[in-house]
Amino acid sequence: MTDPLIIIGSGFAAYQLVKTLRRKNSDIAIQVFTTDNGDEYNKPDLSHVFSRRQTANDLVSMTGEAFASHYQVELFANTRVEAIDAEAHSIIANGTSYRYAKLVLATGANAFVPKLKGNAVDKVITLNSLQEYRESQQHIAGSQRILIMGGGLIGVELAMDLASSGKQVRIVEPGEQLMASVMPDFVSTPLEKQLRNDGLQIDSRNYVTAINDADDELAVSTNNGTEYRADCIISAAGLLPNTALAKQIGANVNHGIVVDSQLRTSIKDIYALGDCAEINGKVMAFLQPIILSANTLASHLLTGAGELKVPAMMIKVKTPNYPVQSGGQFNAESKWQVTFSDQGVLAKAYNREQQLTGFVVTKENVNQAFPLFRELQTANSKS
Repeated sequence: MTDPLIIIGSGFAAYQLVKTLRRKNSDIAIQVFTTDNGDEYNKPDLSHVFSRRQTANDLVSMTGEAFASHYQVELFANTRVEAIDAEAHSIIANGTSYRYAKLVLATGANAFVPKLKGNAVDKVITLNSLQEYRESQQHIAGSQRILIMGGGLIGVELAMDLASSGKQVRIVEPGEQLMASVMPDFVSTPLEKQLRNDGLQIDSRNYVTAINDADDELAVSTNNGTEYRADCIISAAGLLPNTALAKQIGANVNHGIVVDSQLRTSIKDIYALGDCAEINGKVMAFLQPIILSANTLASHLLTGAGELKVPAMMIKVKTPNYPVQSGGQFNAESKWQVTFSDQGVLAKAYNREQQLTGFVVTKENVNQAFPLFRELQTANSKS
């Protein structure tokens, strides 16, 4: 490459790619463009900051400047890429053109905030990045009553951590159960019971419609006519992949930026990686597929070889008072073999061919997660 590899974004996916390239002893020129200061941090730790009483600065493992120096990249911090000229192989940032040999979109995703009415909609907080936490940490620290919109994986993990730090927390979830995309209802029900025992308030089959100022607090109205008062409102209602740049150049975009097994978009020499990328019809915002994607892309950039294969994944839910781990895949058509005991739930999911496709374990039974995961891998290798 005569021109550099340009990466747009400085999150886990972007930096994992940089590390993998350097680990493979590649000395290709790399430029990283990011709208923040480029500090490296472990994003999953955002779910623990309140109980651990950590500030945003506590989470920084390496400053952007130090990362750039250590991994020999040119960092353009606090710089927004305004446009891409795919024909000219260049990007425009702060009015200046920069040429690239290959371009990687690692633009991540933004937290989704539902459409709301009221004069205090702009006071809704999102916590999908270190910068967002840095901007809101003082407000959260000074709040006692916190309402979380969304009872998915992130919402529940945040809620439990906030409650552990002494906050009064309420979850408002539009669905019938918490974490419906991660676990079946027979696991969600005992988890919800544990959360209530821990002091959390949970309002299912309901959603926030309006937020208004009410003296020194926020008045929250919901779909079923219930009204709450809160000091702080956090949206954990899902993620929206950042696809604007890809759409601008006419790349194939569905929910995320569509890529093939080598992370290539539909535009020549442009790739997508991480929370913004859609792989096999799915946006997989988990560490394992991102690491595998970065390894595949690094190999492809250096040798032209490499093909992404995403095996069964295991997810650990960070709810310490009721540990949950799941693996593989399951859906409404899955046939479950379930054991309930004082040690928790042990559930195996099977497809129509009686093949093991996934599992969920809770409480003390989480020590069965790795044996079940190996059993799952064996079952998949025979299919």
